[in-house]
Amino acid sequence: MSSRATRTNRSVGYTMITRRTLFGGAALAVAVPLLAHSAADASVPTTLPVTLVNRRTDRPVYVHVMGRDAGGWVFLAADGRSVHRPKPAGPGLSPLSTATGIQVRPGGSVAVTLPRMVSARVYVAVGGPLQFFVAGDGGIATPSVANPNDSNANVEWGFCELTFDQYGLYANITMVDFVSVPIGLTLDTATGKQMVGGLVPGGLAAIATGLARQSGAGWADLVVRRGGTVLRVLSPNMLGPNSALAGYLDPYIAQVWDRYRRTDLVVDTQSSWGRLTGRVGSDGGLRFPGAGTFARPSTYAVFNCSVAPFVTANDVMGNLSARIAAALNRSTLLANASQPDASAGAFYRAPLTNHYARLVHASVAGGAGYAFPYDDVHSAGYNTEGRVVDPAPRRLAILAG
Repeated sequence: MSSRATRTNRSVGYTMITRRTLFGGAALAVAVPLLAHSAADASVPTTLPVTLVNRRTDRPVYVHVMGRDAGGWVFLAADGRSVHRPKPAGPGLSPLSTATGIQVRPGGSVAVTLPRMVSARVYVAVGGPLQFFVAGDGGIATPSVANPNDSNANVEWGFCELTFDQYGLYANITMVDFVSVPIGLTLDTATGKQMVGGLVPGGLAAIATGLARQSGAGWADLVVRRGGTVLRVLSPNMLGPNSALAGYLDPYIAQVWDRYRRTDLVVDTQSSWGRLTGRVGSDGGLRFPGAGTFARPSTYAVFNCSVAPFVTANDVMGNLSARIAAALNRSTLLANASQPDASAGAFYRAPLTNHYARLVHASVAGGAGYAFPYDDVHSAGYNTEGRVVDPAPRRLAILAG
């Protein structure tokens, strides 16, 4: 499972449900209030009706729902109602003892009941169920696109993320690690309907074609094909520090660091810390007096966002590093000395940028799709991360294919 940070907006004293709330960690990032509660809301239901929709007319899809509750890891069983708690069968990896793939026939839908769970993923596989394993220590081995020997390596699959707890529902489509099966979300609430469309028709092919045509070594390597057909496209977040893209952004980062030796960088923390001013010092660190120093990152660190200098136990520096990461991935930090940007109009305009994120946002409905780990950083109401959120949800639909 991913590891991102729980974030609290300290200026108004509420917990904000975001992608990093789902997956734990230390960085503070986005600031537009999404879901505010000072305490658990008694009106939040303990279960949520969810409709699984297969938009494909040629093949069935299989949906796996897994997450955590107070007792540990849980899955919905294949009947869409029962809860399965995986137990180790021995010291090594063993298959789950209960079927968890909920079949949705071509063009059909299935109603399931979602209990409260956090750090949840809803996996969608085309044609057959995915394989999950439980380790001897109780951990879950989930499908991996980074391991070519994974038992699911040749399966067309994807997932969305959600947390459904006493504060309500937060769910998002995610393309932080890769993009494959189109997934959309529709949430019914007391005040109306929220929708995230996901990949447009032909979107995966457009991303793959765009990367193949992108100048610079390494971008075409992100496209994974099986039998000449695009199976998925990986994010540069999934590549190691020695990949062909390892130094891609280095010239841009050098220009940024040179500029802020001579000019102040102002970052709005969008929280109680207010607007903080930084400048690159003689040691090469981007110094924010009273807060801390941010070291010059590598290209790998910018794409990955889970290694130094983006890893910190200091809340204010976590907040700053999230905004710096977003500005570097979107290539706005050199052009704009006041971050974060007020609109998405200037994103990905520089020649050296995160072209995977650029192409993802160009290939999803409304530009909404989580394309890198801090893609929820923004200063206005635009929905870059492709999320639905409500304190008292009524029904969620997950549309696949």
